[in-house]
Amino acid sequence: MNMPKYIIIALLLLFVCFLMATQDEPEQLPLISLACDCPPGFELNENNQCLNRNLYQQYESLGGYGVGGLKTALPEIRDGFSPQQIDLGRYLFFDPILSRDGSKSCASCHNPDLGFSDGRARSLGINDHEGNRSAPTLWNVGYLKSFFWDARASSLEEQMQGPLYSEAEMGNTRENLMKTLNGSQEYRKLFRVAFPEKKGTNIKLEEVYTALAAFESSLISLNSRYDHYAHGYHEALTQNEIEGLNVFRSFVARCAECHTPPLFTNQQIAVIGTPEPDGMEFDPGAEIPYSDTSMRGGFKIPTLRNIQKTAPYMHSGKFATLKEAVTFYTKGRGHAVPENENLKIHWHIWEPELSDYELDRLVDFLGTLTDESFRPKTPEVLPSGTLIMDNKKISNL
Repeated sequence: MNMPKYIIIALLLLFVCFLMATQDEPEQLPLISLACDCPPGFELNENNQCLNRNLYQQYESLGGYGVGGLKTALPEIRDGFSPQQIDLGRYLFFDPILSRDGSKSCASCHNPDLGFSDGRARSLGINDHEGNRSAPTLWNVGYLKSFFWDARASSLEEQMQGPLYSEAEMGNTRENLMKTLNGSQEYRKLFRVAFPEKKGTNIKLEEVYTALAAFESSLISLNSRYDHYAHGYHEALTQNEIEGLNVFRSFVARCAECHTPPLFTNQQIAVIGTPEPDGMEFDPGAEIPYSDTSMRGGFKIPTLRNIQKTAPYMHSGKFATLKEAVTFYTKGRGHAVPENENLKIHWHIWEPELSDYELDRLVDFLGTLTDESFRPKTPEVLPSGTLIMDNKKISNL
């Protein structure tokens, strides 16, 4: 009887994982073993694919979006990667070998200790070059359909090429990245494990992009106290937090119309008239990639998941606290727009005139969106031989 191809592949992968864990001569195999199991929140199927599983899948709503209701489905997620691809992506994500001078990793700007942001108003690239925008969180990016503050990328693979090859960020080139990775015997062996059907021994760019996308898509945050409340456990929130939720969903504040639960973004671009930090020129935002003057000053609506961890706020880190950020919305439509700018402010932005008490309750509610229960482990040693501690490079072994 002929055995199905997917069973043969699964058995071969399990055999490789077994060998990597039991080999008496480690110099013949990678010093680092790739995981054979899916990350939390994912289920391994018979095709060695990790499929996302969560309670929101029991709900139905048009297109995966509601209008702020509690029992609303999520958009379709990016999943189906193998455990080995996800784990390889984890090592790549933390490895400064991806930058031109070995000084910056993806985690430099997307630090898991800081909600996968970097705690800065504007991120630093190689040679401490300061950019113009803050680093957005990566939690739940597997659900997103556009990327960057100006929504100029339509896939994770397209997005990651921005910082990888930007002179102001990681400063690498495709040719140098391939030369560096293929110069690592450990990485070549790990890529063969993660991509068992690959031809040849050299690493390909598309495999690097796939592995990074696999890892980033596994960053799921859907188990906050808000989620417990949404699924029926009323005691998960305090009275103040429930009051804040009611303000958030109200047709006065209208927060939920853009920051739509359960993803807490509707993934649209909005012009809200956020002021720039002192001394910075006006950022045209989405006007540039879309060549549309009506999008001048427009930015993608960010998720509010783990928002307490990702200060400062807005595209350029203008506001240091959540109280400052929510206060901006109640000061009046277009109140911070420069006199020489004629912006098409989003129609949801108006003058709700929220009280100081209501603003405090909003901040209370936003704290219920914190969930890092599926936070991945930071590697201690990387395939490149780099030793890291507290998400920072320590030395090369």
